[in-house]
Amino acid sequence: MPSTGGSRVLDGYRPPFDATAVRKIKEQGGIIVGKTNLDEFGMGSTTEASAYQVTANPWDVSRVPGGSSGGSAAAVSARQCMVSLGSDTGGSVRQPASFCGVVGLKPTYGRVSRFGLMAYASSLDVIGCFGSSVADAGILLHAISGHDRLDATSSKQEVPDFTSLISSINFSESKPLKGLRVGLIRETIDEGVDNGVITVIRGAASHLEELGCSVSEVSLPSFSLGLPSYYILASSESSSNLSRYDGVRYGNQAAADELNSLYGDSRAKGFGNEVKMRILMGTYALSAGYYDAYYKRAQQVRTIIRKSFKTALDEHDILISPASPSAAYKIGEKKNDPLAMYAGDIMTVNVNLAGLPALVLPCGFVEGGSAGLPVGLQMIGAAFDEGKLLKVGHIFEQTLKNSRFVPPLIADE
Repeated sequence: MPSTGGSRVLDGYRPPFDATAVRKIKEQGGIIVGKTNLDEFGMGSTTEASAYQVTANPWDVSRVPGGSSGGSAAAVSARQCMVSLGSDTGGSVRQPASFCGVVGLKPTYGRVSRFGLMAYASSLDVIGCFGSSVADAGILLHAISGHDRLDATSSKQEVPDFTSLISSINFSESKPLKGLRVGLIRETIDEGVDNGVITVIRGAASHLEELGCSVSEVSLPSFSLGLPSYYILASSESSSNLSRYDGVRYGNQAAADELNSLYGDSRAKGFGNEVKMRILMGTYALSAGYYDAYYKRAQQVRTIIRKSFKTALDEHDILISPASPSAAYKIGEKKNDPLAMYAGDIMTVNVNLAGLPALVLPCGFVEGGSAGLPVGLQMIGAAFDEGKLLKVGHIFEQTLKNSRFVPPLIADE
């Protein structure tokens, strides 16, 4: 079926093969309903950067569903499908999951083959899962995980049966998570985060304590460095990856008399403003005289972030934080303020830089819309420890009271 990546440069393009993740779903009897909308080539946090349309949030159609995989989150939230796939480069599965009140799972880098995924930033990109429950997300993850000879970065790590981990949970225990050590990242409940979101996250932490967890605050001093490091690295990699869209091999081709004009005109007409801006940023960061000042330092920061997460996860079983500093914002609210939009990724980008798995599930509401807006709790685990995240998330979800995360328009039907 047509695969455009939300870009005019691939308008009407039909790929000759399925991505490995899609092929595995089909082989196990899954039915592919269709494609969903996204920010062009995954570059955005609202789905407003799509070349085709703006996706609405099912909780309030005047608000964004998040991004870049906003269409996938909105489709599950509106119960148009059971589960969906999305790509997560810096939070593009987890932030929409929070905005749309669904479960979003970003696996460990290498757990799922990237073969067939349109590359944005190859060292950060991960195929993730959306579901209306933790169990559904776990079933989908199990279906698509595993080594793939077509992807040199896919891991040969054994894939556990995520579904059996969830089904074996004994809810008769009064403290089903007794002994679990949880670290609440201090820098994520600080200045710049909406008070309503902080209140909901602290409430979620209290619920984990009721389930038997010991919850303590943990500081990651390098946390704030993740955002600038991420945007330098992601933009640099995108400037290389998107060079393949030249109008020669596939996609739309502009009429031109010579090669440079063919390249320039095809890209000028095919790429949107957000993509052009990130390509220019990345090309600048990689250029002679600036490589050491930007790209090299960003890689050094990435190493620091990995070490800080490892230290924190040596002392805690999981780390928790909000998935976003706020609930879903109005369509158009941040479209002309890219720095404000980029700042919305501060809760999620560090996880991609460290290559760790993370699960986001709805945990409460803040004011907004007709019935409130959902807020997502992010749980971060050690590499290839998705099973623990799914187990904790499932128990949290099944024991959370007085919260039904179904959009009011869907619930009334």
